[in-house]
Amino acid sequence: MPATPQTGKSRSPLKFLNGSAQRVGHFWERASDGLEIQTLWSQFFSEARASYSLYHREVDWDALRHETRFRRFLKIGRALFWAMIMKLSPARRVFLLIVLLLLAFFVLNVRPAGAPREAEFLMAIGGLIFLLALELADRVTMKRDLEIAREIQRWLVPQAPPRVPGVDIAFSSRPANTVGGDYFDAFLLDGAAPAPTSQRLLLVVADVAGKSVPAALLMATFQASLRTVANAATPLTEIVSRINDYACAHSLGGRRFTTAFFAEFNPATRALTYLRAGHNIPILRRASGEFERPEEGDLPLGINPGTRFPSGLVTLAPGDLLVIFTDGVVEAVNERDQEFGEARLLDVLRAAPAESAAATLQRLTSAVDAFAGSARQHDDITWLVFRVE
Repeated sequence: MPATPQTGKSRSPLKFLNGSAQRVGHFWERASDGLEIQTLWSQFFSEARASYSLYHREVDWDALRHETRFRRFLKIGRALFWAMIMKLSPARRVFLLIVLLLLAFFVLNVRPAGAPREAEFLMAIGGLIFLLALELADRVTMKRDLEIAREIQRWLVPQAPPRVPGVDIAFSSRPANTVGGDYFDAFLLDGAAPAPTSQRLLLVVADVAGKSVPAALLMATFQASLRTVANAATPLTEIVSRINDYACAHSLGGRRFTTAFFAEFNPATRALTYLRAGHNIPILRRASGEFERPEEGDLPLGINPGTRFPSGLVTLAPGDLLVIFTDGVVEAVNERDQEFGEARLLDVLRAAPAESAAATLQRLTSAVDAFAGSARQHDDITWLVFRVE
Protein backbone atom coordinates (compact mmCIF):
# COMPACT_ATOMS: atom_id res chain seq x y z
CA MET A 1 0.00 0.00 0.00
CA PRO A 2 1.29 3.50 -0.74
CA ALA A 3 2.52 5.44 2.24
CA THR A 4 0.05 7.94 3.59
CA PRO A 5 1.52 11.46 3.68
CA GLN A 6 1.75 13.04 7.12
CA THR A 7 -0.63 15.94 7.69
CA GLY A 8 0.86 17.16 10.98
CA LYS A 9 2.54 20.53 11.52
CA SER A 10 6.00 19.10 12.00
CA ARG A 11 8.67 20.14 9.50
CA SER A 12 11.51 18.10 8.13
CA PRO A 13 14.96 18.66 9.70
CA LEU A 14 16.25 20.01 6.37
CA LYS A 15 13.54 22.71 6.19
CA PHE A 16 14.14 23.59 9.83
CA LEU A 17 17.87 24.00 9.21
CA ASN A 18 17.28 26.08 6.10
CA GLY A 19 14.88 28.34 7.95
CA SER A 20 17.31 28.73 10.84
CA ALA A 21 20.15 29.53 8.44
CA GLN A 22 18.03 32.21 6.76
CA ARG A 23 17.16 33.80 10.12
CA VAL A 24 20.81 33.80 11.15
CA GLY A 25 21.75 35.29 7.79
CA HIS A 26 19.16 38.07 8.14
CA PHE A 27 20.33 38.75 11.69
CA TRP A 28 23.98 38.97 10.61
CA GLU A 29 23.10 41.19 7.64
CA ARG A 30 21.28 43.61 9.95
CA ALA A 31 23.99 43.59 12.62
CA SER A 32 26.91 44.05 10.20
CA ASP A 33 25.24 46.42 7.69
CA GLY A 34 26.32 43.97 5.00
CA LEU A 35 30.03 44.61 5.56
CA GLU A 36 32.58 41.84 5.05
CA ILE A 37 34.47 40.30 7.97
CA GLN A 38 37.77 41.89 6.90
CA THR A 39 36.15 45.34 6.68
CA LEU A 40 34.49 44.91 10.07
CA TRP A 41 37.75 43.84 11.67
CA SER A 42 39.68 46.75 10.16
CA GLN A 43 37.00 49.17 11.31
CA PHE A 44 37.02 47.72 14.83
CA PHE A 45 40.82 47.80 14.96
CA SER A 46 41.02 51.44 13.87
CA GLU A 47 38.31 52.46 16.37
CA ALA A 48 40.10 50.55 19.14
CA ARG A 49 43.35 52.34 18.34
CA ALA A 50 41.59 55.71 18.41
CA SER A 51 39.97 54.90 21.77
CA TYR A 52 43.25 53.69 23.23
CA SER A 53 44.98 56.91 22.19
CA LEU A 54 42.32 58.81 24.14
CA TYR A 55 43.18 56.96 27.35
CA HIS A 56 46.88 56.75 26.51
CA ARG A 57 47.21 60.51 26.99
CA GLU A 58 46.00 60.16 30.59
CA VAL A 59 49.04 58.09 31.64
CA ASP A 60 52.29 59.72 32.77
CA TRP A 61 54.60 57.37 30.90
CA ASP A 62 57.79 59.19 31.89
CA ALA A 63 57.08 58.58 35.59
CA LEU A 64 56.75 54.83 34.94
CA ARG A 65 59.95 54.45 32.97
CA HIS A 66 62.14 53.46 35.96
CA GLU A 67 59.63 51.11 37.61
CA THR A 68 60.03 47.36 37.58
CA ARG A 69 58.05 45.48 35.00
CA PHE A 70 55.48 44.19 37.50
CA ARG A 71 54.95 47.56 39.19
CA ARG A 72 54.79 49.30 35.81
CA PHE A 73 52.09 46.86 34.70
CA LEU A 74 50.03 47.50 37.85
CA LYS A 75 50.37 51.28 37.63
CA ILE A 76 49.51 51.35 33.93
CA GLY A 77 46.43 49.23 34.60
CA ARG A 78 45.35 51.49 37.45
CA ALA A 79 45.94 54.64 35.41
CA LEU A 80 43.96 53.31 32.44
CA PHE A 81 41.17 52.14 34.77
CA TRP A 82 40.76 55.59 36.32
CA ALA A 83 41.11 57.28 32.94
CA MET A 84 38.17 55.18 31.74
CA ILE A 85 35.76 55.55 34.65
CA MET A 86 36.49 59.27 35.07
CA LYS A 87 34.86 59.75 31.65
CA LEU A 88 31.55 58.74 33.28
CA SER A 89 29.30 60.98 35.32
CA PRO A 90 29.75 60.66 39.14
CA ALA A 91 26.50 58.69 39.54
CA ARG A 92 27.38 56.22 36.78
CA ARG A 93 30.94 56.02 38.10
CA VAL A 94 29.68 54.83 41.50
CA PHE A 95 27.21 52.48 39.83
CA LEU A 96 30.03 50.90 37.82
CA LEU A 97 32.14 50.43 40.95
CA ILE A 98 29.21 48.61 42.62
CA VAL A 99 28.86 46.35 39.58
CA LEU A 100 32.58 45.56 39.63
CA LEU A 101 32.34 44.81 43.34
CA LEU A 102 29.55 42.31 42.64
CA LEU A 103 31.74 40.63 40.03
CA ALA A 104 34.56 40.44 42.57
CA PHE A 105 32.20 38.77 45.06
CA PHE A 106 31.28 36.21 42.41
CA VAL A 107 34.93 35.44 41.60
CA LEU A 108 35.88 35.18 45.29
CA ASN A 109 32.70 33.19 46.07
CA VAL A 110 31.62 35.71 48.72
CA ARG A 111 27.83 35.82 49.27
CA PRO A 112 25.24 35.87 52.05
CA ALA A 113 24.24 32.54 53.54
CA GLY A 114 21.60 30.79 51.46
CA ALA A 115 22.01 33.07 48.43
CA PRO A 116 22.65 31.29 45.11
CA ARG A 117 26.18 31.62 43.81
CA GLU A 118 24.95 33.04 40.51
CA ALA A 119 23.17 36.00 42.15
CA GLU A 120 26.17 38.32 42.12
CA PHE A 121 27.02 37.38 38.55
CA LEU A 122 23.51 37.97 37.20
CA MET A 123 23.18 41.27 39.07
CA ALA A 124 26.56 42.42 37.76
CA ILE A 125 25.75 41.49 34.15
CA GLY A 126 22.37 43.19 34.43
CA GLY A 127 24.05 46.28 35.85
CA LEU A 128 26.57 46.41 33.00
CA ILE A 129 23.79 46.09 30.42
CA PHE A 130 21.83 48.84 32.16
CA LEU A 131 24.88 51.11 32.25
CA LEU A 132 25.55 50.38 28.57
CA ALA A 133 21.94 51.30 27.75
CA LEU A 134 22.35 54.65 29.52
CA GLU A 135 25.57 55.43 27.63
CA LEU A 136 23.98 54.42 24.31
CA ALA A 137 21.01 56.70 24.99
CA ASP A 138 23.40 59.61 25.54
CA ARG A 139 25.30 58.72 22.39
CA VAL A 140 22.11 58.60 20.30
CA THR A 141 20.98 61.98 21.64
CA MET A 142 24.39 63.51 20.96
CA LYS A 143 24.52 61.97 17.50
CA ARG A 144 21.14 63.48 16.65
CA ASP A 145 22.32 66.91 17.76
CA LEU A 146 25.54 66.52 15.77
CA GLU A 147 23.59 65.54 12.67
CA ILE A 148 21.62 68.77 12.97
CA ALA A 149 24.89 70.68 13.43
CA ARG A 150 26.30 69.02 10.32
CA GLU A 151 23.28 70.10 8.28
CA ILE A 152 23.72 73.67 9.50
CA GLN A 153 27.42 73.51 8.66
CA ARG A 154 26.58 72.38 5.13
CA TRP A 155 24.43 75.47 4.68
CA LEU A 156 27.46 77.65 5.42
CA VAL A 157 29.50 76.40 2.46
CA PRO A 158 28.53 76.58 -1.22
CA GLN A 159 26.82 73.57 -2.75
CA ALA A 160 27.98 74.46 -6.27
CA PRO A 161 30.73 76.76 -7.57
CA PRO A 162 29.81 80.11 -9.16
CA ARG A 163 29.58 80.24 -12.92
CA VAL A 164 32.45 82.32 -14.23
CA PRO A 165 33.47 82.27 -17.92
CA GLY A 166 36.86 80.66 -18.45
CA VAL A 167 37.01 79.12 -14.97
CA ASP A 168 36.40 75.57 -13.74
CA ILE A 169 36.09 75.01 -9.97
CA ALA A 170 35.51 71.92 -7.84
CA PHE A 171 35.63 71.50 -4.09
CA SER A 172 34.88 68.98 -1.36
CA SER A 173 35.23 68.65 2.39
CA ARG A 174 35.11 65.55 4.56
CA PRO A 175 35.28 66.04 8.34
CA ALA A 176 37.05 63.52 10.55
CA ASN A 177 34.06 63.61 12.91
CA THR A 178 30.41 64.46 12.31
CA VAL A 179 31.28 68.16 12.15
CA GLY A 180 34.65 69.76 11.44
CA GLY A 181 36.65 72.94 11.41
CA ASP A 182 37.55 73.18 7.72
CA TYR A 183 35.93 75.83 5.54
CA PHE A 184 35.91 76.59 1.82
CA ASP A 185 34.17 79.19 -0.26
CA ALA A 186 34.11 80.62 -3.77
CA PHE A 187 31.96 83.63 -4.63
CA LEU A 188 31.94 86.77 -6.76
CA LEU A 189 32.72 90.00 -4.95
CA ASP A 190 30.95 91.88 -7.76
CA GLY A 191 27.94 89.64 -8.13
CA ALA A 192 25.79 92.49 -9.39
CA ALA A 193 28.35 93.77 -11.90
CA PRO A 194 26.89 94.15 -15.39
CA ALA A 195 29.88 92.65 -17.21
CA PRO A 196 32.29 89.77 -16.44
CA THR A 197 35.25 92.11 -16.94
CA SER A 198 34.38 93.94 -13.71
CA GLN A 199 33.88 90.81 -11.61
CA ARG A 200 36.29 89.56 -8.95
CA LEU A 201 36.21 85.95 -7.79
CA LEU A 202 37.21 85.21 -4.19
CA LEU A 203 38.53 81.75 -3.27
CA VAL A 204 38.99 80.78 0.38
CA VAL A 205 40.11 77.62 2.17
CA ALA A 206 40.52 77.75 5.96
CA ASP A 207 41.30 75.36 8.80
CA VAL A 208 40.37 76.17 12.39
CA ALA A 209 42.71 74.71 15.03
CA GLY A 210 41.05 71.75 16.70
CA LYS A 211 38.33 69.33 15.67
CA SER A 212 34.66 68.55 16.10
CA VAL A 213 32.19 70.94 17.78
CA PRO A 214 34.58 73.68 19.06
CA ALA A 215 36.24 73.97 15.66
CA ALA A 216 32.86 73.90 13.90
CA LEU A 217 31.59 76.81 16.00
CA LEU A 218 34.65 78.89 15.18
CA MET A 219 34.31 77.93 11.53
CA ALA A 220 30.80 79.41 11.59
CA THR A 221 32.11 82.69 13.04
CA PHE A 222 34.83 82.75 10.36
CA GLN A 223 32.21 82.36 7.63
CA ALA A 224 30.06 85.12 9.12
CA SER A 225 32.97 87.55 9.43
CA LEU A 226 34.17 86.80 5.89
CA ARG A 227 30.77 87.43 4.35
CA THR A 228 30.41 90.60 6.41
CA VAL A 229 33.69 92.28 5.47
CA ALA A 230 34.05 91.04 1.87
CA ASN A 231 32.74 93.48 -0.71
CA ALA A 232 33.73 94.81 -4.09
CA ALA A 233 35.35 98.00 -2.81
CA THR A 234 37.66 96.36 -0.27
CA PRO A 235 41.14 95.10 -1.27
CA LEU A 236 42.05 91.52 -0.40
CA THR A 237 44.66 92.55 2.17
CA GLU A 238 42.12 94.73 3.97
CA ILE A 239 39.56 91.91 4.01
CA VAL A 240 42.07 89.56 5.63
CA SER A 241 43.21 92.19 8.16
CA ARG A 242 39.64 92.75 9.33
CA ILE A 243 38.99 89.02 9.63
CA ASN A 244 42.22 88.65 11.60
CA ASP A 245 41.20 91.40 14.06
CA TYR A 246 37.86 89.68 14.57
CA ALA A 247 39.57 86.30 15.01
CA CYS A 248 41.98 87.75 17.59
CA ALA A 249 39.03 88.96 19.65
CA HIS A 250 37.59 85.41 19.75
CA SER A 251 40.69 83.18 19.75
CA LEU A 252 41.03 82.64 23.54
CA GLY A 253 44.42 84.29 23.66
CA GLY A 254 45.65 82.72 20.42
CA ARG A 255 44.72 79.15 21.37
CA ARG A 256 41.99 78.99 18.72
CA PHE A 257 43.76 80.30 15.64
CA THR A 258 42.81 79.71 12.01
CA THR A 259 45.02 79.05 9.00
CA ALA A 260 43.65 80.19 5.65
CA PHE A 261 44.49 80.79 2.02
CA PHE A 262 42.76 83.63 0.17
CA ALA A 263 42.88 84.24 -3.56
CA GLU A 264 41.22 86.91 -5.69
CA PHE A 265 40.96 86.16 -9.40
CA ASN A 266 40.25 88.67 -12.15
CA PRO A 267 38.71 86.79 -15.11
CA ALA A 268 39.50 89.63 -17.55
CA THR A 269 43.25 89.75 -16.88
CA ARG A 270 43.65 86.24 -15.35
CA ALA A 271 45.58 87.90 -12.50
CA LEU A 272 45.45 85.99 -9.22
CA THR A 273 46.18 87.97 -6.07
CA TYR A 274 46.71 85.64 -3.13
CA LEU A 275 47.47 85.74 0.58
CA ARG A 276 48.48 82.84 2.82
CA ALA A 277 47.75 83.08 6.55
CA GLY A 278 49.85 80.24 7.97
CA HIS A 279 48.11 77.73 5.70
CA ASN A 280 49.54 74.82 3.73
CA ILE A 281 51.20 76.15 0.58
CA PRO A 282 48.93 75.42 -2.41
CA ILE A 283 50.22 73.83 -5.59
CA LEU A 284 50.08 75.65 -8.92
CA ARG A 285 50.66 73.34 -11.86
CA ARG A 286 51.25 75.22 -15.06
CA ALA A 287 49.90 73.94 -18.37
CA SER A 288 53.53 73.11 -19.24
CA GLY A 289 53.71 70.70 -16.29
CA GLU A 290 55.95 72.89 -14.13
CA PHE A 291 55.06 73.45 -10.47
CA GLU A 292 54.99 76.71 -8.54
CA ARG A 293 54.19 77.29 -4.87
CA PRO A 294 52.34 80.55 -4.00
CA GLU A 295 53.67 80.99 -0.47
CA GLU A 296 53.51 84.76 0.18
CA GLY A 297 51.82 85.41 3.53
CA ASP A 298 52.19 85.64 7.28
CA LEU A 299 50.97 84.22 10.60
CA PRO A 300 47.65 82.40 11.03
CA LEU A 301 44.55 84.42 11.82
CA GLY A 302 43.85 85.10 15.48
CA ILE A 303 47.47 85.37 16.65
CA ASN A 304 48.44 89.04 16.36
CA PRO A 305 45.84 91.82 16.04
CA GLY A 306 46.64 94.65 13.65
CA THR A 307 48.77 92.46 11.38
CA ARG A 308 49.15 93.72 7.80
CA PHE A 309 49.40 90.63 5.64
CA PRO A 310 51.61 90.74 2.51
CA SER A 311 50.11 89.42 -0.71
CA GLY A 312 51.47 87.84 -3.87
CA LEU A 313 50.47 88.04 -7.52
CA VAL A 314 50.63 85.50 -10.34
CA THR A 315 49.18 85.58 -13.83
CA LEU A 316 47.46 82.40 -14.93
CA ALA A 317 47.07 80.98 -18.42
CA PRO A 318 44.65 78.47 -19.95
CA GLY A 319 45.37 74.99 -18.63
CA ASP A 320 46.91 76.18 -15.34
CA LEU A 321 45.69 74.32 -12.26
CA LEU A 322 45.65 75.58 -8.66
CA VAL A 323 45.10 73.03 -5.87
CA ILE A 324 44.34 74.37 -2.39
CA PHE A 325 44.08 71.87 0.47
CA THR A 326 44.13 71.55 4.26
CA ASP A 327 46.68 69.67 6.35
CA GLY A 328 44.36 66.68 6.66
CA VAL A 329 45.40 65.77 3.12
CA VAL A 330 49.17 65.58 3.53
CA GLU A 331 48.91 64.29 7.12
CA ALA A 332 46.58 61.41 6.24
CA VAL A 333 48.13 58.20 7.59
CA ASN A 334 47.84 54.55 6.65
CA GLU A 335 47.82 51.51 8.91
CA ARG A 336 51.63 51.73 9.29
CA ASP A 337 51.37 55.34 10.54
CA GLN A 338 53.00 56.66 7.36
CA GLU A 339 51.88 60.09 6.17
CA PHE A 340 50.62 60.71 2.64
CA GLY A 341 52.90 63.75 2.37
CA GLU A 342 53.35 66.40 -0.30
CA ALA A 343 55.65 64.23 -2.41
CA ARG A 344 52.84 61.78 -3.16
CA LEU A 345 50.46 64.66 -3.81
CA LEU A 346 52.87 66.12 -6.35
CA ASP A 347 53.26 62.71 -7.99
CA VAL A 348 49.50 62.42 -8.44
CA LEU A 349 49.29 65.89 -10.00
CA ARG A 350 52.31 65.23 -12.18
CA ALA A 351 50.65 62.15 -13.66
CA ALA A 352 47.20 63.75 -14.02
CA PRO A 353 46.12 64.50 -17.60
CA ALA A 354 44.40 67.67 -18.76
CA GLU A 355 40.90 67.12 -17.38
CA SER A 356 38.10 68.92 -15.60
CA ALA A 357 38.51 70.26 -12.07
CA ALA A 358 35.98 67.69 -10.83
CA ALA A 359 37.94 64.82 -12.42
CA THR A 360 41.19 66.06 -10.86
CA LEU A 361 39.48 66.37 -7.49
CA GLN A 362 38.22 62.78 -7.76
CA ARG A 363 41.71 61.60 -8.74
CA LEU A 364 43.28 63.32 -5.71
CA THR A 365 40.65 62.06 -3.27
CA SER A 366 40.96 58.49 -4.55
CA ALA A 367 44.76 58.62 -4.17
CA VAL A 368 44.51 59.69 -0.52
CA ASP A 369 41.81 57.11 0.25
CA ALA A 370 43.77 54.31 -1.43
CA PHE A 371 46.86 55.25 0.57
CA ALA A 372 45.03 55.45 3.92
CA GLY A 373 43.18 52.18 3.36
CA SER A 374 41.19 51.20 6.44
CA ALA A 375 43.07 53.57 8.77
CA ARG A 376 40.79 55.97 10.58
CA GLN A 377 40.68 59.54 9.30
CA HIS A 378 42.10 61.71 12.09
CA ASP A 379 41.73 65.18 10.56
CA ASP A 380 39.35 67.04 8.26
CA ILE A 381 40.17 66.80 4.55
CA THR A 382 39.24 69.72 2.28
CA TRP A 383 40.10 70.47 -1.34
CA LEU A 384 39.51 73.35 -3.73
CA VAL A 385 40.64 72.77 -7.31
CA PHE A 386 40.73 75.80 -9.62
CA ARG A 387 41.44 75.47 -13.35
CA VAL A 388 41.71 78.15 -16.03
CA GLU A 389 40.09 77.10 -19.29
